[in-house]
Amino acid sequence: MSTQTRRLLGTSLLLTSLMFGASQALAEVVLHRGNSGEPQTLDQANTSIDIEAFILKDLYEGLTIYDAKGEIVPGAAESWTVSDDGTVYTFKIRENANWSDGSPVTAEDFVFSIQRVQNPETAAKYANILYPIKNAEKANKGEAKLEEIGAKAVDAKTLEITLERATPFFLELLAHQTALPVSRASLEKNGKDFVKPGVMVSNGAYKLESHVPNDNLVVLKNEHHWDAANTQIDKVVFYPIDDQAASVRRFEAKEMDLVYNFSADQIDRLKESYGEQVRVSPSASTYYYVFDTRQEPYSDVRVRQALSMAVDRDFLAEEIYSGAQLPAYSFVPDGLGGYEAAKADFAEMSQLDREDKAIELMKEAGYGEGGKPLAIEIRYNTNPNHERVATAIADMWKNTFGANVTMTNLDVASHYAYLQEGGAFNVARAGWVADYADAENFLALNVSTNVTFNYGKYNNPEFDALMAKSYTEGDAEARKKILHDAEVMLMRDQPIAPLMGTANLWLVSDRVSGWQDNAANEHLSRFLSVAE
Repeated sequence: MSTQTRRLLGTSLLLTSLMFGASQALAEVVLHRGNSGEPQTLDQANTSIDIEAFILKDLYEGLTIYDAKGEIVPGAAESWTVSDDGTVYTFKIRENANWSDGSPVTAEDFVFSIQRVQNPETAAKYANILYPIKNAEKANKGEAKLEEIGAKAVDAKTLEITLERATPFFLELLAHQTALPVSRASLEKNGKDFVKPGVMVSNGAYKLESHVPNDNLVVLKNEHHWDAANTQIDKVVFYPIDDQAASVRRFEAKEMDLVYNFSADQIDRLKESYGEQVRVSPSASTYYYVFDTRQEPYSDVRVRQALSMAVDRDFLAEEIYSGAQLPAYSFVPDGLGGYEAAKADFAEMSQLDREDKAIELMKEAGYGEGGKPLAIEIRYNTNPNHERVATAIADMWKNTFGANVTMTNLDVASHYAYLQEGGAFNVARAGWVADYADAENFLALNVSTNVTFNYGKYNNPEFDALMAKSYTEGDAEARKKILHDAEVMLMRDQPIAPLMGTANLWLVSDRVSGWQDNAANEHLSRFLSVAE
């Protein structure tokens, strides 16, 4: 072989190698996410629903974030310290935390964002999430100046936040979408257009590329994000498809890697075809019935216990919701922030044994067959599933106690307005989804001074005292024990009857790695990878 031939062959091999390497480098890793609805806004101050949060938390990063396991870890802040009394948090913002335009993320950005949320003119839907910050609630109600809110920039990368009182779950609040920062420079320059593609400046793992309403929303990897080197997915396409059947068809056609909220009646079929790609995991939410403890017979703990025990939760979850909800015997969902939920003492009994015990309790209280007649009205917000649940429970109470059960329904706004305004009732349907991953968010609903959400007007000084004690306990494990004891008392008294924990329903393609089910339902794209 001549020298010239060898040179040509070497050049050819080099070019081939370079071209192959270039094609590999240019191969975009894309994640296709079904998001079950069009976001109403991409303004973090006005967001209120999960499908918006999924997008916003890819675009922005708070001081703290949830990792793939649903646990709080450092976000834009690399570290923090807390004063001995738990009221002053000092955050060190990462030196390499930058906005998508390359400018640095500063402490002042967070001060501005917190003030913006509490500004009455912003009308933030979840301003109350940040009420633990000193003077935040007063400022939101126009009773204090924004500058008096307890958030200040010590220097460019040091943020100090002072609270009204020790709030052990404050780090969870900072991971909420309401606490995501906004670029002051971009907002002041662009006004309400700061949320538009080509304009938005964000500090998360991704930046907004395009948005075609009711079609798709595309985000691209943010090369200025501090952890960009470990972000494996280059592009995420969110599809706002609220047609559940269409979402499933696109998943089956391998057009979407993730689908959120598919029809529950498809679970068995999908599991048979796709096995572990079907994810049904407990959510941080509870579906429950509440008793009006101000009136007989619901003022009698034995009656409340009996009515609760007589409800076959397995039937509700399996037959009405096709396994899309899970039987619940505690008010706080399982696995919430590492808390061990306290279940009702009848949780381990068979349904037949529960019913026998329920009949015995009802007779002791002087009601039911052979005693005072039971006439029960169930109130619920208009919804076919809620109607089916109420009808099933009515039959259970009729068959167990000979009760005469009627049902009343109102639209959701009117239903909750009636309960919140203190209207009298017998039994009412309610639900609660965690605003943050802490048991307090559920248990505090039943404190006697909670005039808005303590629908049944439960009043137990011992329970109130335990809740008050939890706010001053600085040791995390000791605090969990106090909250657990409070829930034991709540489940004993049964002012509310937990029925089901809502399940998160996802389809997760076997191409996707890094997915972990978690009660917080947090799944940042930056923690996932996709096999091409």
